[in-house]
Amino acid sequence: MRPNVVTEAGLPTRLSQWWASVPFITSGVVILCGVIYLVCLLVGYDSFFEICFWPSEVLSRFQGYRIYTSILFHGSLLHVLFNMLALVPLGTELERIMGSIRLLYLIFLLATANAIFHLSIALVVAHNPLHPYPFLMNECAIGFSGIIFSMIVIETNLSGVQSRSVFGLFSVPAKWYAWILLILFQLLATNVSLLGHLCGILSGFAYTYGLFNYLLPGPSFYSSIESSSLLSACIRRPGFILCTGGTTYGQLPTYLNATTASSGLSPGNIWRNLSSWMPQRETSTSQPAQDPRFPGRGRALGSARSQSATTADSDISLQARLLDNSAPDHPLETAPPSTEPWISNGRHLTGDSESIAVLPAQNQGVDNFEEDLKKLVAMGFEKTQAEVALAAADGDPSVAIEILMSQQG
Repeated sequence: MRPNVVTEAGLPTRLSQWWASVPFITSGVVILCGVIYLVCLLVGYDSFFEICFWPSEVLSRFQGYRIYTSILFHGSLLHVLFNMLALVPLGTELERIMGSIRLLYLIFLLATANAIFHLSIALVVAHNPLHPYPFLMNECAIGFSGIIFSMIVIETNLSGVQSRSVFGLFSVPAKWYAWILLILFQLLATNVSLLGHLCGILSGFAYTYGLFNYLLPGPSFYSSIESSSLLSACIRRPGFILCTGGTTYGQLPTYLNATTASSGLSPGNIWRNLSSWMPQRETSTSQPAQDPRFPGRGRALGSARSQSATTADSDISLQARLLDNSAPDHPLETAPPSTEPWISNGRHLTGDSESIAVLPAQNQGVDNFEEDLKKLVAMGFEKTQAEVALAAADGDPSVAIEILMSQQG
């Protein structure tokens, strides 16, 4: 019997395949935190009081850099290993949905929000009139776990699942999943920052409930960054996922490894509900209603494309009627030989003047179909199947993805 290539692959091959499936920003954070820990270990650096998040030092000496240095340093090998192993599935799912630049901005936003919540709670507890507890002002916190707790809340909200398994031992309602983990880590682990993890949960809920709406840039912001020449080398990397903000494809990611198993989200559900889950922010009264569960500025998948196609079809129809009425009285003396082109909506027009009117629309429809096909092939689908699915979906990439996903399922 012919051996199975996947099951017979060695551990190094499996690890390389697993690492190749991790997107750009997620893998970059893992490498950065790992390198920082190894350098600290080799040089014997253990003065974490200089870089940790220390509320009293941040306020008294205005050391704002601690907000961001504290999330990159870790106190032990188990600390950095556990945080990075938890980050990989969470960051992979979020980066594939949001895009690489959007996830990087999200990490920066969550780190800032965690620090603000941390300082506010520490000040309230330390200066409350009933019984002050100043120890929180002198707590020194390091590690990426606060961001991870925020990602847990956001990913759980995105997935829409009703229950989650805790270490494979028992299941809890999804809305309580982050709180159960907070309690378990506090009981099972020593020297754990309760306030740091709690602020991560609060930041995650604040993001999903829309409290950060006006801090979320629009699609043009991400598009301008992605089009910058400074990031051209990064964008060419296989794991870099474009935000695709401002394009006719809405929030459709351009990188996806179809063979990679999802850690918590069903691929079919991701693509089917992507437009309603992406962060959206109202910019005009003419925009559709937002999903209150995940606010922001994302546009519905394929909505801009269908709208532009409808407008083009109506313009072509008007031109055709006008040309039909004026053809007997005003013939075109310089018209080229008669052709019979097909336009994208399936109508067959004849006549010299009509062919001139619909030829640009035909070329545009072919270009759009080829661009959609390239997008599907870049996502890992076979070219022939992608072409058939796209034709069956009348050129709609979202419907084509659902057809391909159902075939693979």
